[in-house]
Amino acid sequence: MDTNIVGVGVGITDRFRSVVEEKAARIEHLCPRAQGLEVKVTHRVHRNGRMEDDTVELTLANKGPVVRAEATDGDKFAALDLAVDKMAEQLRRAKDKRVDNRNHPRGAKFEKGSGELAGIDVQPASVDVLRAVATGEVPVVSGDEDDEIYTPVVIRTKQFDAEWMTVEDAVDRMELVGHDFFLFIDARTDHPSVVYRRKGWDYGVISLVTQAQPAEQVAS
Repeated sequence: MDTNIVGVGVGITDRFRSVVEEKAARIEHLCPRAQGLEVKVTHRVHRNGRMEDDTVELTLANKGPVVRAEATDGDKFAALDLAVDKMAEQLRRAKDKRVDNRNHPRGAKFEKGSGELAGIDVQPASVDVLRAVATGEVPVVSGDEDDEIYTPVVIRTKQFDAEWMTVEDAVDRMELVGHDFFLFIDARTDHPSVVYRRKGWDYGVISLVTQAQPAEQVAS
């Protein structure tokens, strides 16, 4: 398995490369079909230099879905350990699910009449969740604000190509990338949707029902 290390705002020492190679062997043992592991280390200075940290992002490429894990700590070696532990847990869960699926096929069914999903542990989003998504406000840091204005929330914008898949596959992909949500196009309904993690091992689904715009509005 090829290993590529990139440093942003920080130098990559021979000692760090050696530790990464040791950790990569652990990942390769859990995922023998892995083709490459990318390690990105980003050093950040916050609040006029009063706080610094390192973020380690791992991206594992293999014949299946891409697996990602990320961790932040004041020390890049500690951040690496945390990120590797997260990725190892994600790979173990994926393996356990594959075994469980072979022994107990899920066979989820979508009931068009009632709109219910049977055969999978997914719960529809509650009215409170939908209202919170529709009306919630989150402060955004664009980078142009005065350094004295501090907010712990930073929104990073990313764009991805749309993927059509079932809800079950979306849940699996969410677990692999280690996120609390996953955006996709529902293959059964063609609706933009998101699965998200609820308390315990429950999941929720939010879908957007799109309608064609009236011709007179398009003309105007």
